[in-house]
Amino acid sequence: MNVSADDLTKVISEAFSFEVVKLPLYAPDNQPTGIYGLFRDDLTGKDSLVGSGSVTNRYMPHTNDDVVALVEAASKVFEGEVDINCYFHHGHYVSVKPTEDYRVSVYGETDNVWPAIVIGAGYDGRAFEATIGTYRDLCANLAMMRQVMGTTQSIRHTRSLRPKMNDLIATFNKLEAGWANLQDVIHHMESREVDLTEFLLAVYGTPDEDSKRSKTIHKNRIEAIFKRVRDERFRADRPRMTTKMVTAWEAYNAVQGHAQHDSTRRGEVESFGRILLASRDKFVKRAEELAIAA
Repeated sequence: MNVSADDLTKVISEAFSFEVVKLPLYAPDNQPTGIYGLFRDDLTGKDSLVGSGSVTNRYMPHTNDDVVALVEAASKVFEGEVDINCYFHHGHYVSVKPTEDYRVSVYGETDNVWPAIVIGAGYDGRAFEATIGTYRDLCANLAMMRQVMGTTQSIRHTRSLRPKMNDLIATFNKLEAGWANLQDVIHHMESREVDLTEFLLAVYGTPDEDSKRSKTIHKNRIEAIFKRVRDERFRADRPRMTTKMVTAWEAYNAVQGHAQHDSTRRGEVESFGRILLASRDKFVKRAEELAIAA
């Protein structure tokens, strides 16, 4: 959703039309326990529970106003109108993308790469996190390459972020340097070739020879990733694959794209949730290491 600076508060408030509140927990005999749980105020029963554990009386859950402050500060990096996507899963997650001026064209005009700041404000007692990643128009991948210097910033979880806007803006401005580093890494990977079969063997290893299921899963995954590369080349009007040699950038994106779009996930997972799961995927991390080192 494209949003102007004036409409940020309204959009965030509508996307997260609830607050997370701290409520006391009681023992079976209705005696106070001295510990608390976090709950959404728009739901009831187990669906309202936020997080997987309890908190102490001193814990102060962040508010929607804090999320608005984070998103407003992030939008200052790109200036003017931004594209925003919101997601809630035991915490607030927002991606902020810029206007066209900030894009990088990798393969001519057909494969555009955009910066995207992903803000994570979980209820796990950790600091908030802002990561600048890459969004590709061609395949709708949103990848976060955390091994590239300057792409992740931690933000202290304090009582109220609104009075600290100047500090927040300064923190997010540091991610501009991270975007410059990401561009350099992207072009490095695009200039290096790897054997896709060997690359995937290094990422996933070999299947268990004694397990038919393991061999079938491995075969299907490799075939799906090869198909992903071939399809992307076709859509971008690039030369079709005649050998197993591809750029390291293609190899990385094929693994990341498979994890984001194709991997089987337990239960129903929204598209933003798949982005977060892919960013934590051990195979995606390994592919990033190999592609950067190519």
